[in-house]
Order: sequence, then structure tokens, then C-alpha cells
Amino acid sequence: MKYLWAFAIGGLMCVIGQILVDKTKLTPARILVGYVVTGVALGALGVYDKLVAFAGSGARVPLSGFGNLLATGTKQAVLEHGALGALTGPLSAGAAGIMAAVMAGLVVSFMTKPKPK
Repeated sequence: MKYLWAFAIGGLMCVIGQILVDKTKLTPARILVGYVVTGVALGALGVYDKLVAFAGSGARVPLSGFGNLLATGTKQAVLEHGALGALTGPLSAGAAGIMAAVMAGLVVSFMTKPKPK
């Protein structure tokens, strides 16, 4: 049942994003930023953790999950290091995922050849 809820919640987030792309004049970049900001806001309020407990990876994997990761990392770092944690928390919390994305981009860049437009 957990897999079904993960699929349903993650799919619902994708459907909302697709509706925003199709029915509004928002650019995809603004929609993606909106998802991250929504994740940060819901994470700061403590709501997103309940959604993750319910839907698992269906809530963790989308960009709103990255925003929640940033908010959670900031909270923990501020508790441990004070005001300096507001700067270091999001970076240390998201470092592994960001590095994985950078390395994947590097590997793909070696395997492909750019074409002129």
C-alpha cells in the first residue's frame, strides 16, 4: 500500500506541474522554483515531514522534497551552530544530491557530442 501512496502523491505533484505548464503562462523554470519554495515553506512549518511519513519517496523525490531538505538542514544547523547554521545548513544537507547531479552531468558530457543550433 505504501508504494501506491508514493505513486499517487508523486503523480499528483507531477499532474499539478503539468497543469501549470499547460494552463498558465508560467515558465517551467518558475514552476520548478515554486515547487522548491513550497517545499521550503511546508518544511519550515513542519507539514512536509508528515507528508513524507505518509507518502515516502513520492514526496521526497520531487523538487518540493529538495526544498524540504533545505529547510530541515537549516533548522538542524541553526540548533547546533546558531546563526551561522542558517548559511551552512542548507549546503551541508543538500551536498550529496547536488554533487551527484554535478557528477552525472559531467559523465554525460563526456559521452555526448554537442550539436550547433
